Amino acid sequence: MRRLLALSLTFFVAACPSFAAETAPDLRVSKDIVYRTGSDLTAYEAERCKLDVTLPAKSDQPFATYVWFYGGGLKNGSKALASEYCAEIAASFAREGIAVVVPDYRLSPQAKYPEYVDDAAAAFAWTVRNIGRMGGDPRKVFIGGHSAGGYLALMVGFDASRLKPYGLDLKDIAGIAQVSGQVFTHYTIREERGQSRYRVTSDEAAPAFHVQKTLPPILTLYSDHDMTGRAEENQFLIAMLKCVGHVETYSLKVTDTDHGSIGHNLRFNADPGHKAVLQFIRKQGESR
Repeated sequence: MRRLLALSLTFFVAACPSFAAETAPDLRVSKDIVYRTGSDLTAYEAERCKLDVTLPAKSDQPFATYVWFYGGGLKNGSKALASEYCAEIAASFAREGIAVVVPDYRLSPQAKYPEYVDDAAAAFAWTVRNIGRMGGDPRKVFIGGHSAGGYLALMVGFDASRLKPYGLDLKDIAGIAQVSGQVFTHYTIREERGQSRYRVTSDEAAPAFHVQKTLPPILTLYSDHDMTGRAEENQFLIAMLKCVGHVETYSLKVTDTDHGSIGHNLRFNADPGHKAVLQFIRKQGESR
């Protein structure tokens, strides 16, 4: 693992239901916790703005938490449809002492930018405010995701305005561990604007637009057989972070994977990506 991180440096509240429900005897799991409330919520917000929490079975001290967003191009997906790999990712990290929160979020075209980004920020804020009473350390809340989920994590972790409505700022993010996220303005947002998905755009809806020296620690994973242009986007992000003097920029190109498997394989403890995320969270957690 030491060799892995050395290589990576070259490119590295709503009422909460009881936690009695369990999908495995060694885990504590609660599903469909509401993270957005209020009389002005639409029916679609009420339907989608829920999350699942998987906690370690036992912990002698407050644990770190990883807020994980699944992919789907901002158009598709749910924690139910993605339950197999999302639940297994959550279980794999929880068994190693890290809680995992998997939120649903609104999707295009029923939602438009920035609504799904705001949902991601709200889910992170809910976690910071509530994980302490579940045994977690609110100072050690990490954020990440795969593909469109990686884009959401980057937007919340890069654009301070997203957390400001919740009384939080980027310093409240212990670190970002994202997998093959879109770095420029997401192609679904371009389509919402009537643009071609292949028109390269980097504006306030692009993580790359918000690159600065003082961002939280970042781990970026991408595949050696990623979708067309996605590996290059992530390499661009890594380069720009280094250009502005961001010190804790880590990355790993995961070989023998494609755009789907690099994210789904995080559920396997022997996966290089899983190991890199685990060590990143543990290392950054120690400094909080």
